[in-house]
Amino acid sequence: MTGDLELLRRAAQEAGRLALAMQERGLKVYRKEGGSPVTDADLAVDALLTDRLREARPDYGWLSEETADDPVRMSKAKVFMVDPIDGTTAYIKGRPWWVVSVAVAEEGRAVAGVIYNAALEETYEAAEGQGALLNGRPIHCSTATSLDTCAMLGDAAAFAAPGWPEPWPAMRVESRNSVAYRMALVASGAFDAAVALSSKNDWDVAAGLVIASEAGAVSTDHRGRNLVLNGSAAIHPSLICCAPALHPLILAQTASIDLGDD
Repeated sequence: MTGDLELLRRAAQEAGRLALAMQERGLKVYRKEGGSPVTDADLAVDALLTDRLREARPDYGWLSEETADDPVRMSKAKVFMVDPIDGTTAYIKGRPWWVVSVAVAEEGRAVAGVIYNAALEETYEAAEGQGALLNGRPIHCSTATSLDTCAMLGDAAAFAAPGWPEPWPAMRVESRNSVAYRMALVASGAFDAAVALSSKNDWDVAAGLVIASEAGAVSTDHRGRNLVLNGSAAIHPSLICCAPALHPLILAQTASIDLGDD
């Protein structure tokens, strides 16, 4: 039987190729309730992934951004967690900062995950205990030990805002639309850390959690709590993903922030 990681990789790559083809033909863009964009490609990719993954593993639960949630997933031993196109705004604008993100969760943690950037032909993948890979080669997070001049993914305006316990030091701050892609970039060492002080769903972070962990990075919320998957809400208040030595330094800044999560 095909292993879960191989299944995820094949499905993600096929889905990414479909997304590229639909982008080239021209997209239909809609607005979800709440105003966030969704395209016909998001829905087509979700349908493709549903077919490929659920047909191969009919006993697994399912959680996807573009599929109505079925609470039966919480009774399943393993659950697919899917973001068909993470970074839809970048996708619509033709920027290469979107990915197909697919994972398998078990007992509250991600045990296999693939993040596929079709525009840049980057396949990040990991299975628990097997290390993390980018296009088949091992990757590791950075060894950064200081926030000074670190490469940070986040909101530059937020870091510069008043009200922090201490001002953030000078950092190279960049943004990427896709949360999953940010985690992959930290896992590969391209960036030292990613900080997002807004809520993230399981499908945003699941694949990134196992890839980052297997690459040696640390992922928690802004108070240092682990992100436990497949709960009833399947949502988390925030995300910190970083090189291990940076984690306590970032928590010193963020742990006192009230995001209404207590």
